[in-house]
Amino acid sequence: MRRVRYEMTGGPEVLFVEEAPVPEPGPGELLVRNEAVGVTLPAVRKVREGAGPGPLGGEVAGVVAAVGEGVTGFSVGDRVTGLCFSHAYAELSVVHQAMASHVPDRATAVDAVALVRSGLVARGAYEAGRPRPGDAVMVTAAAGAIGSLALQYAKAGGASRVVAAVGSAEKAEFVRSLGADEVVLYGDESWGDPVDVVVDGVGGELLGPAVRALAPGGRLVAFSSGGGTIDAYELLVRGASVIGFQMAAIARDEPEAYVRRRDELWELHRDHALRIPVAAEIPLAEAARAHELIESRRNLGKVVLVP
Repeated sequence: MRRVRYEMTGGPEVLFVEEAPVPEPGPGELLVRNEAVGVTLPAVRKVREGAGPGPLGGEVAGVVAAVGEGVTGFSVGDRVTGLCFSHAYAELSVVHQAMASHVPDRATAVDAVALVRSGLVARGAYEAGRPRPGDAVMVTAAAGAIGSLALQYAKAGGASRVVAAVGSAEKAEFVRSLGADEVVLYGDESWGDPVDVVVDGVGGELLGPAVRALAPGGRLVAFSSGGGTIDAYELLVRGASVIGFQMAAIARDEPEAYVRRRDELWELHRDHALRIPVAAEIPLAEAARAHELIESRRNLGKVVLVP
């Protein structure tokens, strides 16, 4: 089978395609023949800035090709999606059954990788900010896979004002079509009137202006892998708080809530109540182009590899 790998950190150019043996599913694992693979910002950052080469994980969706010992609830031929922590950028990947779910007949594999993880993170990060009806909400990385869904949750949740923070003016029309009332650029001197909640998917140097955008008592939810430093004095003068959010903690510690939220996502998809933006479907062999698209911040929605 073909898979994408890298042997040194660097830009998209370090990715290459190789022939590799088909992996064997272990106890509790599924072997999935991938039809779609989601490309995430953490994976892009891992290749660029990570400690060293390692398997590229991510969301996958496809058909179960084999099951390991002890698997329950899944059979060969089932359509599934899930998180793969080893080699996701491949024609076949191994997914533990605890991280897998069935894909409804009405949904495509691309729908699945664009919706499930991104939708769970978007909703979880938005709710972690304890939004109240009438609050003003800002979403950074608003044109990305997670941000574009978080915008829609904020709008549907009764926000009085939804502000999209993006990297370029070319994205303004796109985020407005998803419900943004206002658009600010990262480089703007002011991010407008203060907001009650900031859902931040960028981190790094943007944490400073994101905190300064908060109204008194505001909450910033940080879920990005970009890290960064926050000035405690800025929090003090605003009476503001910062909340870290990680979807893996929900999946691990609150499995019933995780399943319930995932099922609700599929209900929203069924009812056409949630738009799932897909920026590009790119052949697996051109994974470097997918990483380049995300690094350049030109993507409007999810970037998907198609084996």
